[in-house]
Amino acid sequence: MIALSLAEIAEVVGGQTHDIPDPSVQVTGPVVRDSREAGPGSLFVAFAGERVDGHDFAAAVVEAGAVAVLGTRPVGVPAIVVDDVQTALGALARHVVARLGATLVALTGSAGKTSTKDLIAQVLQRKAPTVFTPGSLNNEIGLPLTALSATEETRFLVLEMGARGIGHISYLTELTPPKIGLVLNVGSAHIGEFGGREQIAQAKGELVESLPEEGTAVLNADDPYVRAMASRTKAKVIFFGESGEADVSAENVRLTDTGQPSFRLHTPSGASDVTMRLYGEHHVSNALAAAAVAHELGMSADEIAVALSEAGSLSRWRMEVTERPDGVTVVNDAYNANPESMKAALRALAAMGKGRRTWAVLGKMAELGDEALAEHDAVGRLAVRLNVSKLVAVGGREAAWLQLGAYNEGSWGEESVHVSDAQAAVDLLRSELRPGDVVLVKASRSVGLESVAQALVESGAEGEVSAR
Repeated sequence: MIALSLAEIAEVVGGQTHDIPDPSVQVTGPVVRDSREAGPGSLFVAFAGERVDGHDFAAAVVEAGAVAVLGTRPVGVPAIVVDDVQTALGALARHVVARLGATLVALTGSAGKTSTKDLIAQVLQRKAPTVFTPGSLNNEIGLPLTALSATEETRFLVLEMGARGIGHISYLTELTPPKIGLVLNVGSAHIGEFGGREQIAQAKGELVESLPEEGTAVLNADDPYVRAMASRTKAKVIFFGESGEADVSAENVRLTDTGQPSFRLHTPSGASDVTMRLYGEHHVSNALAAAAVAHELGMSADEIAVALSEAGSLSRWRMEVTERPDGVTVVNDAYNANPESMKAALRALAAMGKGRRTWAVLGKMAELGDEALAEHDAVGRLAVRLNVSKLVAVGGREAAWLQLGAYNEGSWGEESVHVSDAQAAVDLLRSELRPGDVVLVKASRSVGLESVAQALVESGAEGEVSAR
């Protein structure tokens, strides 16, 4: 964070200082909410949760070097006391961002946010110092913490914005007003909470509504809900995608023998060839989105293409590929799942597994509401249509729907099996996997199927290991 005195911070957040001998002492380190991350010069933000109260760690964080605690009550060590910690954290982020002088890039969408954010960051890092959202910390707490990690040297701040309702993104853009706003897609993620795609589009479009007239909205020309957002902003609009009206597009798209996309990138400033290290054709759209942002920030087509070709996966459990010594390939995409990302992962599996046996170990997709049965059925059917050798559906009711979709689509019912839990899936795979097989593991985060992928990787390296 840029250096601020405790007196300045107290004024910004409207707080009272307690047990602070010298209010001119500066916070020079990070702002953290996890006491284990506290260190010299840091500010610890004490949230009171259902099971853990951050205020209880006040003495420990100060001993570790934290300058003070931001909380809702005095704690016997230097503290700034406020009525609401989340509101204070947002106010501090807003103040710091206003002083930065960095260009803020914000992105949202139903699928692909984190992968695209990681691509944008890796491209822009080649141009100037860049700070970006770690993992998927894209909510009203994670976003300001990311913004506060920027320093005077930061030139680009890339922020992923999530939403679970109308008004959420508007709130986030008030904390960190973007200059460039990117909307990837409007899909089925959280449709049970929103009530329909129109409501999701309304929420995601709040990002482009927040842009200043001198800003830029980067929109997916291939998604009608996103394309229509052009009418909701006074900012400049640039489109990406396969549509004829796209300003940034790809031609000659193909997948390598290992399932990595290759294409010729076209931007208003020129064209250049890209071969990505990531897996799956769905990353082409993510790459075009990143390229559109980079183009708007002055990078040439050649510079963008080189950066995209060298970019890797920065966030765990997202198409994380491990080659076991016995030739089995494990694809851990278990961080989260929705219908769009599930279908993209299955297509990637089919491309990676040409000429090999393929396994799709899938669990439920959460928060689909009334669409849950139809969407799980459709994913099960798609697995069969893509000639996935075997679908292993893991878990309860939703997994049964996955398996039933595959069973009804298949010829003999041998394309799928339903197992009760992660350990049952590991036991099945251990007994049936052969060298050369490719295994995809994917489900919503709440299912915890990463344990299956981890057990399979460890099994290949060290022998029998159970899922945890």
